[in-house]
Amino acid sequence: MGKQNHIIIIGAGFGGLYAAKKLLKLGNNIKITVIDKRNYHLFQPLLYQVATAQLSPEDITYPVRAIFKNKNNISVLKETVESIDLNKKTVKLECGELSYDKLIIATGVKPDYFGNDNWKQFAPPLKTIEDALKIRRRILNIFERAEAEMLHPYDRYPLNFVIIGGGPTGIELSGALAELSKYTLKNEFRRIDPGRAKIYLIEAGKTILPGFPEKLIRSAERSLLKLGVEIKTDTLVTDINENNVVIESEGKTEYIESKVVLWAAGVKAYFGDKIFSAGNDIKFDRKGRVLVNKNLTIPNYEDVYVIGDFASLTDSNGKPLPGTAPVAMQQGVYVAKHITGNTISNFKYFNKGSLAVIGRNAAVADFKHLRTGGFFAWILWVFVHIGYLIGFNNKLLVMIKWAWNYIIRKSTARIIYN
Repeated sequence: MGKQNHIIIIGAGFGGLYAAKKLLKLGNNIKITVIDKRNYHLFQPLLYQVATAQLSPEDITYPVRAIFKNKNNISVLKETVESIDLNKKTVKLECGELSYDKLIIATGVKPDYFGNDNWKQFAPPLKTIEDALKIRRRILNIFERAEAEMLHPYDRYPLNFVIIGGGPTGIELSGALAELSKYTLKNEFRRIDPGRAKIYLIEAGKTILPGFPEKLIRSAERSLLKLGVEIKTDTLVTDINENNVVIESEGKTEYIESKVVLWAAGVKAYFGDKIFSAGNDIKFDRKGRVLVNKNLTIPNYEDVYVIGDFASLTDSNGKPLPGTAPVAMQQGVYVAKHITGNTISNFKYFNKGSLAVIGRNAAVADFKHLRTGGFFAWILWVFVHIGYLIGFNNKLLVMIKWAWNYIIRKSTARIIYN
């Protein structure tokens, strides 16, 4: 039978899982090891719904071991990668060292505070389940605290929320927060009106949803304004502390009093240049992502592939590929085909389109031959995201919860864990 080729996959996100599943279908005489510091796959596109108490963490996570439980030639390690030596073809973990024949690096990104890392304590990002639960706790506690503060009539506790970053994540957070305050929490408090919560969406660029067509940007703006979200574009954040966000627009400085500030702005590579040995001579872009060849290998290392958010690659028009789930999934499938000899061509991303949801019955969809907003775009968004969920149980549970919440406008995922 001969020696089995050992393929190590670092990261159990979309890219890593799709690579593993395709390798199992195409590969012969291979052994696969999937390494991730968590034991579950996280469906990041719905993370904002956990943060805004619409879904529970279990609804958007799935145990990696359960995905491959009937595949004897694949192992899963819950481990932290300490370093990689591409010349020795080894991956150093906390518990020891593994050698590989082929390596797929499919790690994610972390928030980029653009040199202001001290802001993180006041403006948490939304990248992990832990982030989502921390945000959910902050949001719900603000309403609880406001109710208690109103025992003293002279003190009107502010209900201001600030979301920094007008991309899809910022849009989704803003819309979900507005719906939480206006509908989900309605009639649940006696001394305050949650509907008076003020939500500010801050974007440094000229428009929200950069990269979307003008028509869909305007549609998203109308939907957000209808929910009461105040949009501030061409606005820079200059400081964040525990009580205020300081912004600057058209030369004027403004202070927004808020104890809940959410970061949905920039990201950078999770590993950066710290994971490779110094002698490997890897090239990175300004965000710390690896500059890869057109076949997703690293220059001078044809047995090493980098995919997903950690890879820096441009399309045929010279535009950087976005850090989205569809890109990672397509790259994972491509790499599996390349490793098993089922393709020799370069990777080409097929852009199926972009979606962003604003709230109940409101979304924007930008496909090749279809650009639409409103209810139809929202329906498309629902079915696309349900289709991407890993595990039948998760799809069924999320569909039932969404349907139920849609009918009654209520959510039960509002427990505050201190």
